[in-house]
Amino acid sequence: MLLIIIILFAFIIGAAVGSFLNVVILRLPSEGESIVFPASRCPKCRHTLQWYDNIPIVSFLLLKKRCRYCEAPISWQYPLVELTMALLSVALLFKFGLTVALPIYFLFSGALLAVIVIDFYHQIIPDVISLPGIVIGFGCSFVNPVVTWQQAGLGLLIGGGALYAVAAGYYLFTKREGMGGGDIKLIAMIGAFLGWQSLPFVIFGSSVLGAIVGLAAMAKQKKGGKTMIPYGPFLSVAALLYMFFREPLNYYLVQYLFAPHY
Repeated sequence: MLLIIIILFAFIIGAAVGSFLNVVILRLPSEGESIVFPASRCPKCRHTLQWYDNIPIVSFLLLKKRCRYCEAPISWQYPLVELTMALLSVALLFKFGLTVALPIYFLFSGALLAVIVIDFYHQIIPDVISLPGIVIGFGCSFVNPVVTWQQAGLGLLIGGGALYAVAAGYYLFTKREGMGGGDIKLIAMIGAFLGWQSLPFVIFGSSVLGAIVGLAAMAKQKKGGKTMIPYGPFLSVAALLYMFFREPLNYYLVQYLFAPHY
């Protein structure tokens, strides 16, 4: 019974944070917008929402996907972000238990979720997420039972440096920017939270995901090599995969790299 209550509490907290992330996603890319003031409002008619119109997931269903005041359709993004963060919260509870790692990676997951949606829509990764994330990730490594401060320090240095080298090499050969500075800061943040051991999988996994989606986008947009897709979502998804499955991923990576091949 106690476990069910804890799981339910984790789900509710995750959904509430997901509701706040929707505000961050909506306002952060807009210059001069505050994520705190004013209170939540309809993006169409700007009417301030009452508390009962802002219950995560539930209000979307009760309002039948429309604003109570102007009847403008409500984007599916809102309940999907809330539900995703709620499920991540429960998954983190099972992964890390009631340890110091739980709030650390809860914060990390929320930041990655915001990056995924913002970069998908706007092709930017706000510095206000990645730069404090680097500092927080490294600072938390002194109490984080999952990574040491040495692993986190190497992670942010190698992560940022490796992606910068890739971006510089791509520009050298193509004279086009294939990766923005936001991606470099993001992987430095990922390295700070997950340690340098995460970088091989995060870089490789995000490249595979990006290549698959990129080929599909090329076929649809018919722009060939000039097709542009944001890379931040793939880095973020790969980081989340590594966070949850680090042990088997590290095991198979070691087996692949160091086991004898015949």
